[in-house]
Amino acid sequence: MDQQLNRPGPTPASEPVSRRGVLRAATVSAAAVGAAGLLAGPASAAPAAPGQQAQGRRRVPVDRISIQLYTLRDQLAADLPGSLDALRRIGYRRVEHAGFVGRTAAQFRAALDEAGLRSTSGHVGIPQPFDAATWEQALADANVVGCKKIVHPYFGRDASGQPIRDPAVYRALARDLNRAGRLAERAGLDFGYHNHQLEFVPLTGGSTGFDILTAQTDPRLVHFELDLYWTWRGAHDPVDVFRANRGRIRQVHVKDLDVDGGFADLGDGVIDFGRIFAHEREAGIEEYIVERDDAGTAPRSPADALDTARVGFDYLASLRY
Repeated sequence: MDQQLNRPGPTPASEPVSRRGVLRAATVSAAAVGAAGLLAGPASAAPAAPGQQAQGRRRVPVDRISIQLYTLRDQLAADLPGSLDALRRIGYRRVEHAGFVGRTAAQFRAALDEAGLRSTSGHVGIPQPFDAATWEQALADANVVGCKKIVHPYFGRDASGQPIRDPAVYRALARDLNRAGRLAERAGLDFGYHNHQLEFVPLTGGSTGFDILTAQTDPRLVHFELDLYWTWRGAHDPVDVFRANRGRIRQVHVKDLDVDGGFADLGDGVIDFGRIFAHEREAGIEEYIVERDDAGTAPRSPADALDTARVGFDYLASLRY
């Protein structure tokens, strides 16, 4: 069965941001959620100016560069074999799926094999309320596809679409994540959680959802796939998150932030990825996953998604820090 994800659509920027100040980007999130507390901002250095890139001897291992297929969702739906083949020709060897594009797990795996790609990771939401049988089927599908990791992709809004402010809701989610992680471990898979900016919104009482999830999930069962763009939009420096969660940030979504607080292809925005990746060992990063949420949506065309994929791979492969 194809996994249909409850993923958010692209979040347009509503205010301009300084090229050297991520706190301006945070104002976009604050305006969207009405949380002035987001403006406190991260303690560490802000992202680099566009075009600025750290130099050094270290590099992102090419065989650990992946792409979240949500970036190419329209192209995959129109031409799955051709799109996968294009990714292979760009240089990708691994991908992260976001559903099976109307195929069964076995059919999707066959398409990947034909293109010479591996889906080492996949986004699949845990059932809410939690249902072990449903989750075990998702784990079985992940093993058919060949995944090593399975990641819960999205959380943070209530039924009315408002940001969750009740810490009890995050505590309940943490319990479910532990249950999901335990079953994933039994199935031979690593289980992770992917953030957006909503996890960094102050809750009633002052903590954040991210605080609760990191404190109340078992490090042996739940790792984190840190989305670097959404972390900055949540007014947190990824380096600070790495330091507070050593060894638990095993995957990162690598997407850039433009000067208006929106999305940008890698290297065209303000985030200094070299500075962040200099702390990769501290974090425990095993995969660097290119993504752009708005690829293929107006005013961008579906063809732009392959440009994003190409630019992202080339940027990561050439980055030195």
